Amino acid sequence: MIGILGAGSLGRLWAALLPQDQVAFLPRPDADPAPALLSYSFESIQGSQRSLALPWLQQPDDLSLLLVTTKAGDTLTALQHWLPKIPESVPIVLFQNGLGSQQAVADTSPQRPILAASTTEGANRPDPNRLVHAGSGETWVGALTPRARPELPGVVAQLATTGLVVHAEDQILVRLWQKLVVNAGINPFTAILDCPNGDILANDFFQRHIDPLCREIAGLMAAEGIGDPTAGELRQRIETVARNTARNTSSMRGDILNRRTTEIDFINGYLVQLGQRLDIPTPVNQLLTDRVKQLSPHKESEEFPDGQSPFEDLHPHRG
Repeated sequence: MIGILGAGSLGRLWAALLPQDQVAFLPRPDADPAPALLSYSFESIQGSQRSLALPWLQQPDDLSLLLVTTKAGDTLTALQHWLPKIPESVPIVLFQNGLGSQQAVADTSPQRPILAASTTEGANRPDPNRLVHAGSGETWVGALTPRARPELPGVVAQLATTGLVVHAEDQILVRLWQKLVVNAGINPFTAILDCPNGDILANDFFQRHIDPLCREIAGLMAAEGIGDPTAGELRQRIETVARNTARNTSSMRGDILNRRTTEIDFINGYLVQLGQRLDIPTPVNQLLTDRVKQLSPHKESEEFPDGQSPFEDLHPHRG
């Protein structure tokens, strides 16, 4: 049995594509008591639709694999509830955005086969009971702990039963950094500017900060031994993804719009913390982190009682 911890868009996508008699969801420890089945409709990348009803697993004794698709900030807490009930031999694959949460899990359970995944598959939920596979991509999986290395081929084979493109990745940290660069250069701008990905490119706020942001990230990557990219190469990568996903809403903007906690602490906030450890200044990452945090509903209501947002000047096209 393959267990999935995290019933958001990504978790539901993998559940929909894995063999239906071999997959079940694990309830979050803080969730309300769940019905016996999680039901939702699934629209494939080709446009076909079908209904799914997948079980909630209360006793994970027979797990062969666990996929963790929770938000980064929830991962360690959610896992700590289940780990005592899961045999130490079961591989655990972490699908979180950013960096920091994966290392925390690996450091907490070094004796377990802990792996990380980076995916470019796109999925969204237009309403709570409907999932759309909105964009095809690729998934890379690699070991975070020594115990995970011999498990990697088998994990990749299990995930490939979905029909998705899945690769074994020897340098998964490099792959996670590549995704972090894109997230750090797109997500906070879309949240602050309240716009789809492509709209940031012509905005003065983005144009003013993207070069110094890329210089900060390039310096951190060089210090960490993660390749030797130039700031210009990083900017090109960020802007290419923004153009290719121009009408998409980033997860961070979606979190702000839906009054959810963002993952900023594991994206630009992670880069700020890394800079502090390495004694490398990261003022633009700090600025973006602070401004995204100020956009949370309770912060705005407390700090700006008159309803005036400090970011209104970033939207000259709005009246």
